Amino acid sequence: MKFRVLSVCFLLLMLHSASAQSSETTVDWKGFKKVKFRFADRDAFYVMPRQPLPGNPWVWRAHFPDWHTEMDSILLTRGFHVAYVNTNNLFGHPQAMQVWDAFYAYMTGTKQMAPKVALEGVSRGGLYVYGWAKRNPGKVACIYAEAPVCDPKSWPGGKGRGKGAPDQWAQWLQLFGKTEATAGDYTDIPLKDLAGLAAFKVPVLHVIGLHDSIVPAEENTFPLIQEYTRLGGPATVIPMTRGEQNLAGHHFYIEQPAQLADFIERHSVPVSRPLGSSAYIERNASLNRAFQKFRQTKTGTVAFLGGSITYNKGWRNKVSQYLEESFPGTTFTFIAAGIPSLGSTPHAFRFHRDVLGKGTPDLLFVEAAVNDRGNGFSETAQVRALEGILRQLYRQNPAAATVMMAFSDPHKNADYDAGKEPVEVAVHKKVAKHYGASFINLSREVYDRIKAGEFTWAYDFKDLHPSPFGQEIYFRTMKTMLQEQPATAAAPGAMPARLNPFAYDNGRYHAVQEAAQLKGFRVVDSWKPADEAGTRDGFVNIPVLEGQQPGATFELTFKGRGIGLAVLAGPDAGTIRYRIDGKPARTLSLHTQWSKRLHLPWYLMLDDELAPGKHRLQVEILQEHDPAATGTACRIAHFLVNE
Repeated sequence: MKFRVLSVCFLLLMLHSASAQSSETTVDWKGFKKVKFRFADRDAFYVMPRQPLPGNPWVWRAHFPDWHTEMDSILLTRGFHVAYVNTNNLFGHPQAMQVWDAFYAYMTGTKQMAPKVALEGVSRGGLYVYGWAKRNPGKVACIYAEAPVCDPKSWPGGKGRGKGAPDQWAQWLQLFGKTEATAGDYTDIPLKDLAGLAAFKVPVLHVIGLHDSIVPAEENTFPLIQEYTRLGGPATVIPMTRGEQNLAGHHFYIEQPAQLADFIERHSVPVSRPLGSSAYIERNASLNRAFQKFRQTKTGTVAFLGGSITYNKGWRNKVSQYLEESFPGTTFTFIAAGIPSLGSTPHAFRFHRDVLGKGTPDLLFVEAAVNDRGNGFSETAQVRALEGILRQLYRQNPAAATVMMAFSDPHKNADYDAGKEPVEVAVHKKVAKHYGASFINLSREVYDRIKAGEFTWAYDFKDLHPSPFGQEIYFRTMKTMLQEQPATAAAPGAMPARLNPFAYDNGRYHAVQEAAQLKGFRVVDSWKPADEAGTRDGFVNIPVLEGQQPGATFELTFKGRGIGLAVLAGPDAGTIRYRIDGKPARTLSLHTQWSKRLHLPWYLMLDDELAPGKHRLQVEILQEHDPAATGTACRIAHFLVNE
């Protein structure tokens, strides 16, 4: 049996598209053709200009499509389309946002409208236009809003100066699953989380009444505009003071609608078509198995494994939100396993504890390409680590889906400039293909968009730790991948053979207490630095095997095919000499270019091509050390054993 398990918005779109044309009816609207149809069991329409502008710019109205239409008439005369889908009485709820996603895809796909749309929000329509714009800032040309609701506690809640609307407030509480006591905990409102929208410099224009006691500007427009401009977003507020003011100042005469139409036209024309995201995505149907699990069992476990780009807020939080909204009623467990500075080798050895120890993922996101370059892991080591992660996952859950991502950084940009594919990107792609994982080449996408003039690295993306703008770029492509899935979910196949015989598929942390024959070393039960250098979460207030003086030694007996150390490479990190099974000794500096200010978690494989079985490691601190080091310390947080 084959299951159709598309995301909610694209399932609605698919069902709708089959009958949209046959159900369309055309009526007159102020001398223009208005096409009415049903979309996802909701009324919808678009109004056609007599002569469309090149690229089909369009305006999307929210909630009150027949209120103050003077500006729409002007824009239609100038060649704009005007569209609407009825999601009334949902107050910008995620259910409405799913319908809006599908409607946008229909209008820009089937109807070939411009990829960026001008949003119009009147009164409670503000909840919709800001809710969707914050989820899709790259798809918004501008926002025009009349007396918009920006905080449901103001309207319909009436918790401030506004009169409120008790019936609608009761509906809002029920819809969002809140009580009077918990309503203030809900943060998915226009006033919050504006950084991404501001980073895209989406122009905003509010027209307001100064004496509006239904939706007071002091509780809605003014705090939003203040926060938006503080974050760098361009915004304008125009009070409407001429003409009659009705409904306690909430209804007012619109002055100079042609100038307001100018605002929308200026930011919508000429139409530009940015590069599509699909070209950078290599999808695998295994994602559908995860979607099927989410739908059938109403539970899901999603893990995010990576470095600082995964640790920091941004794309990870947006993916989590999107999954929750796409699978309503499903209870998700999200495992945030990002730790700054760590790449694929650390991920392989901590995966058992930091991911599988917290749950078995149905869906795993993996990123390591940035830190693998910075940390100097060889191509061979990257292959061994990445396939080690996937083999650990698929042994635990053969039906799991994995998304491997190569994020952007200046080194990769330089490789592309030189006509080369970055090694880290090639490795991620190779491992993903071999194991049936999905792959997103975000590094190439960012590079191509910069070269196409869509944005700059210096002023928009800014850093390998992406700005809010960069996080939105990443999320937009991930969302595209999650939306555009095949309709079937194939059963998982057999585990493929290893790409490398020494893959870290049994990588584990071993406790530092396993060290023996300590001479000058000791286990500090809860280590923290004595200097002012920084630490990383998870690598402070933990047991650490510490030796600080030359000549200090210890031994470790272990079973496995590989052995390594996770050290804390701080300002005083020294140099060690080690030998395995009595073979010739080798030396290794523990100091790094980042050690001056940070006790950096630094993962060093001493030998990863050992014969299976029992081995003995001997370690000694040497007098010699890196000239930049302030001491000869060796601090070990974990032993790394590929069992």
